[in-house]
Amino acid sequence: MEQIINFKRMKQIIQTSNAPAAVGPYSQAIETNGMLFISGQVPINPETSKLVEPDIITQTRQVLENIGSILKEAGYSYADVVKTTCLLSDMSYFKTMNEVYASYFTEKQPARAAFAVKELPLGAMIEIEAIAIK
Repeated sequence: MEQIINFKRMKQIIQTSNAPAAVGPYSQAIETNGMLFISGQVPINPETSKLVEPDIITQTRQVLENIGSILKEAGYSYADVVKTTCLLSDMSYFKTMNEVYASYFTEKQPARAAFAVKELPLGAMIEIEAIAIK
């Protein structure tokens, strides 16, 4: 006789005031089974709830700071990130974005996709989503 084991998968919503509130019906992040799924982050300053200056360096830093705050809230670090997806409003930002990105992912760089899209929420120049594993 086979024994059936039912594992209940826990789904925990991760929320921090140190990253901007969701601009739609989604969570900042979801943690389940030792994995953290961070929703796409746009360059909103969580203190002002406004988009930061319209240059790719400032916007990339803000996005990665927001991701860092969510990682920290969930007990993860940048080194735990295994995959990111970077969306750019213009592919001409790629080189500069890469330079800023590299300063946050200094070890165990995650797998990544980066591509240009027609438009991003709130007129942002960049959006990044991430997956981390403990």
